[in-house]
Amino acid sequence: MKVIANKAAAGQGNNDSDLKSQVLREVGTVARCIQSISDITYREFKLQRGQFIFLTRICEQPGINLIELSHMLKVDKTTTTKAIQKLLEENYVQRTRDTADKRMWHLYPTDKAVSLYPYIIQEENKHIDVCFAGFSPEEQIMAHSLLQRMGENIEQSWRVLKGSQA
Repeated sequence: MKVIANKAAAGQGNNDSDLKSQVLREVGTVARCIQSISDITYREFKLQRGQFIFLTRICEQPGINLIELSHMLKVDKTTTTKAIQKLLEENYVQRTRDTADKRMWHLYPTDKAVSLYPYIIQEENKHIDVCFAGFSPEEQIMAHSLLQRMGENIEQSWRVLKGSQA
């Protein structure tokens, strides 16, 4: 079993049933760890299951609509709607109807959200510091650049899939 894992880590899969790389598993592990830590950290603010991610984007882009937010976070509209509903109930977000398209709502942070936003960013910066411990500045830039490229590559597949579900 260890031989299989080592081959995958090194990108030496022999056939179609061999995993070519462990990189996506590592990215997933990092994401799940941060998600779990964040869910515990933000529990006292009644933010759960990643709602803080939606909240930060609304604070950073006041007036964003549900569709734009869904695309930005690469989640489906149902997930976004559920998260926004909880944020509305907890008075973190307010929404206003679009003047031209009455079906569309624009999302804005409340004062409660704006006051919490710096704390969320501070926590995110702590995660960044922990993740990059022992990395040189050049390695940090390279890691960001490579992950950004991976994101751009997979986004093409995501867009095709989402387009086929429309």
